[in-house]
Amino acid sequence: MSTWSIAQANLTSVGVLAFLLGLLGSKVKSDLRLPEPIYAFLSIYLLFGIGLKGGHSLKTVSFADFVAPGLVTLLCGVLIPVAAFFSLKLIRTLSDVDRGSIAAHYGSTSLVTFSAALLFMESNDIFVEGFAPALLTLLEVPGLIVGIYLANSSREKKNIDLGPSVSWLETLKEVLLGKTILLLVGGMFIGFITSDSGFAKVRPLFIDLLTGLLALFLLHLGYLAGTSSDEIKRVGRRLGLFAIVFPLGSGVVGTLAGNLVGLSIGGATILGVLAASASYIAAPAAVSIALPRANLSLALMSSIGITFPFNLILGIPIYYKFAVLFN
Repeated sequence: MSTWSIAQANLTSVGVLAFLLGLLGSKVKSDLRLPEPIYAFLSIYLLFGIGLKGGHSLKTVSFADFVAPGLVTLLCGVLIPVAAFFSLKLIRTLSDVDRGSIAAHYGSTSLVTFSAALLFMESNDIFVEGFAPALLTLLEVPGLIVGIYLANSSREKKNIDLGPSVSWLETLKEVLLGKTILLLVGGMFIGFITSDSGFAKVRPLFIDLLTGLLALFLLHLGYLAGTSSDEIKRVGRRLGLFAIVFPLGSGVVGTLAGNLVGLSIGGATILGVLAASASYIAAPAAVSIALPRANLSLALMSSIGITFPFNLILGIPIYYKFAVLFN
């Protein structure tokens, strides 16, 4: 598959075009936002549906095949927020608490970017291991905890008042019992233990309709990305540059790591996408509790305003090409 055909397949997919339509809508002042209840419903649908599908696929996966990819995913979950936190020291206008907040967002993952990558693989008949959603779940938690820890640790060393101390119990409760992890893990558990006939009964809703409903979700995210672009300009170019260069580097490292532990080309691409993505669902909820003085808009503007569209439009085929190169 040539580089152009890979890029063309991604750029002409319904999901990417729907995202661009939402982006255009924001620029011409046409309100294409989904009503909040529908947005909340689609979030739950995607989380549970991805977990359900992944859990059912796990039936054909041996534990031995999963151990190495699982461990390297956890390692990425620790190293990525550390690298992000210290990279952000180059932006001197950011406080340590904001660096920790942004690092937590980039250490965590984007379900929608992951979903778009899976659909890209399926539409191009590229094999992906059945435990891919489990890697998504594993990468979701460590990045949040490490980013929050770095912000809190830096505050204590400098004796700076950046808000109340971190309540680790409350933070862990938000991370582990929030809807992101609970729906993903719960969906995987249900998908794993249900019978083939039981899975077949819900397949029309959670599998066959996923592509179409994801396109609606991307339409909404395109609109949100467009509305945040002016704010990004006010924040400064360096954060905008970070929001492209850092995930690109993380994604390439992720694909290399996937290749080293024996993942297929599709699996290595998915790990690269996970490493490159930034959270805008789970991370804001956890960070708002643990780092109440953090300026969440900075992390959200860079993650959903720059990193998400970059990964959606260009990143996925780039990481796939690197996965082929490393193979």
